Amino acid sequence: MSKKKILLNAFNMNCIGHINHGLWTHPRDTSTRYKTLEYWTDLAQTLERGLFDGLFIADIVGVYDVYQKSIDVPLKESIQLPVNDPLLLVSAMAAVTRNLGFGLTANLTYEPPYLFARRMSTLDHLSRGRVGWNIVTGYLDSAAKAMGLNEQVEHDRRYDQADEYLQVLYKLWEGSWEDDAVVNDPQARVYAQPSKVHKVEHHGEFYQVEGYHLCEPSPQRTPVLFQAGSSERGLQFAGRHAECVFISGQNKASTKTQVDKVRASAVAAGRNPDDIKVFMGLNVIVAATEELAWAKHAEYLSYASAEAGVAHFAASTAIDFSEYELDEPIQYVKSNAIQSATQNLQNNDWTRRKLLEQHALGGRYITLVGSPGQVADELESWISETGLDGFNLTRIVTPESYVDFIDLVIPELQRRGSYKTEYEQGTLREKVFHGDARLPEQHTGSTYRHQPL
Repeated sequence: MSKKKILLNAFNMNCIGHINHGLWTHPRDTSTRYKTLEYWTDLAQTLERGLFDGLFIADIVGVYDVYQKSIDVPLKESIQLPVNDPLLLVSAMAAVTRNLGFGLTANLTYEPPYLFARRMSTLDHLSRGRVGWNIVTGYLDSAAKAMGLNEQVEHDRRYDQADEYLQVLYKLWEGSWEDDAVVNDPQARVYAQPSKVHKVEHHGEFYQVEGYHLCEPSPQRTPVLFQAGSSERGLQFAGRHAECVFISGQNKASTKTQVDKVRASAVAAGRNPDDIKVFMGLNVIVAATEELAWAKHAEYLSYASAEAGVAHFAASTAIDFSEYELDEPIQYVKSNAIQSATQNLQNNDWTRRKLLEQHALGGRYITLVGSPGQVADELESWISETGLDGFNLTRIVTPESYVDFIDLVIPELQRRGSYKTEYEQGTLREKVFHGDARLPEQHTGSTYRHQPL
């Protein structure tokens, strides 16, 4: 019996400091070049050399202004500020690759679905079907205020809006143009058959849309759908819509519980439990030997900023940790921020000192340190013991973190039969699910396809 093949995304963001804060000061780090196309095209080619399934690009709207009630630390340490648009990177990266997928974060709360549908269809065409969308509703009050609201929409209410947003998109992507609408017949002077293109009419609580999708059907129609919510309402949403779910695990037992909940959410929505691929965020520091890997870890620690990591986490929880003494217990506060982050605080005796220790590398993700064999052992263990499908591999030092993994860990995983040795042909959905380019029949989005009279 062949081993389960590990799926792998590079986790990145169109900014300097993403997850592991402070490492932009490392002399070998190139993240301050994020404003150049070459930074991204070089990265895309590097990842494709390593047969990565995708580049998952995070994004935020707003700023992290909870810690010290200012943006002083985010500006000094470049904690996802400045941050540029992720979608504009894809055309350049798609032009220099053939197989790498692109998971793109876009906040639905602040963008009309009609225009967003066109943007994603355009990218799906230009990339020949290699795009996915990470569905987010936002969690920052600073974003809400910047977009003209008094405060963030209540957590569960944001998901109600997201459900309707997806309905509109499915109608546009799946139902507006029939598969055979485009004939491209110059002699008959018919590019598209009018009888095969249909007006979308949606009159809901949040959106009023009447119009035709502006794009002809793209290779996937609906991009691969990513999502990261782990609250009860977020899981309900994932079960209905998500094809790939991103989680943040702290140990194998709790991660398995999270994975099981995701699988159960799919079943509750009438889907197969394996219809959702689950990824966990992960740091990896690898070298030829364990001793060299730990030396590299020590080197990285000397440049990291634990305070910047805590400032980032403050925004995730809406709690200003700077107001607490080092060993003063942190009080759980219900908010409209990230529910999984605040829940973690509620279930543990956290202090600012403990948070600083947890964020020693500038972020709070699990870090694997060791030789190629040791890292491969742990990756396989996480997959087998938790039910995970793969990992979102962070950058610590750019591009060194990815290059080290590709040169040292990928060959070891391939030798063991745990990682592919070549790409499958087709779209991102076909590569990840070994199936069709379009949404499967049991996915709710497929019900919006035009049905002939």
